[in-house]
Amino acid sequence: MSNKPVRAQAKGSAGVTAAQNSAVGEQAPSGTSEKARPAPQGKASAKKPRTTKTAEAAAPAKAAKAAEPTRSAKTAKPAKATAKPESRLAMIRRARRINRELAEVYPYAHPELDFRNPFELLVATVLSAQTTDLRVNQTTPALFAAYPTPEDMAAAAPEELEEIIRPTGFFRAKAKSLLGLSQALRDDFGGEVPGRLEDLVKLPGVGRKTANVVLGNAFGVPGITVDTHFGRLVRRFKWTEQQDPEKVEAEICGIFPKSEWTMLSHRVVFHGRRICHARRPACGACPIAPLCPAYGEGETDPEKAKKLLKYEKGGQPGQRLSPPPDYPGLPAAPLGARTEA
Repeated sequence: MSNKPVRAQAKGSAGVTAAQNSAVGEQAPSGTSEKARPAPQGKASAKKPRTTKTAEAAAPAKAAKAAEPTRSAKTAKPAKATAKPESRLAMIRRARRINRELAEVYPYAHPELDFRNPFELLVATVLSAQTTDLRVNQTTPALFAAYPTPEDMAAAAPEELEEIIRPTGFFRAKAKSLLGLSQALRDDFGGEVPGRLEDLVKLPGVGRKTANVVLGNAFGVPGITVDTHFGRLVRRFKWTEQQDPEKVEAEICGIFPKSEWTMLSHRVVFHGRRICHARRPACGACPIAPLCPAYGEGETDPEKAKKLLKYEKGGQPGQRLSPPPDYPGLPAAPLGARTEA
């Protein structure tokens, strides 16, 4: 075998592959003897250049090694496919399907405040701020026994009214609102609750949410009720990103036909109270999980999720002392009655 150094051929020369060029590397320029090149300082002798045969043998091995995936490539997790943004039309279709599914789950959905007439519903809704419907329902029997009409409540002594509604919390502010709205009903509306939104929102302590509750459930006028449960769920469902209740109401009204507004409100609120809780949603027991973009925020194990269900879904009493005849759960107990946890 010859010990003469091998000169590198120009890339692209006949008979020389790219792999061979890479393996051979840069050699001494043409006309320069390898013997004339001084040896590196500190070494006994210069390293012998590879022969053509050695280079040809090494090239395939290098190429194979280069083609072999690295350790990080072998162990790396596959990248998740980027989800295509949902179009508005697709969102509307999904939203309406959720509404249909909820209608099957809660065919008995209803306002969870006990009332017998528009005045009682108006008063109960004002009292429901910052407390549960159950606590309001436990308080209003004594309230309406003492003040059955707007005229009676308008003439009430503030301290006596406050004492009756104390269990609902913020009783001084609520008593002031009840006295004010009762006096307005007596003086401006002949003792009757008006059936128009623009009139209702002028009453002390009455906003759009309260007005829509009264209109939808006492007068049959469709309306969206944006309480904390409704707002939380419609954002989880990706129907809106708005936080302001009036903006939420406007956007949801644009998704559903007007005829659905009142019952949609009841169904969403029912679902929020029973399954899709604020802190720990029962995702594993949710009947609309396949349609929900927020699935996985809560407990996904079916058995564990089942233990999180509330009211009739969890075998517990509901919030009304006098629920509708088709309600499948148990009536709530009166104020002060002993109930099982």
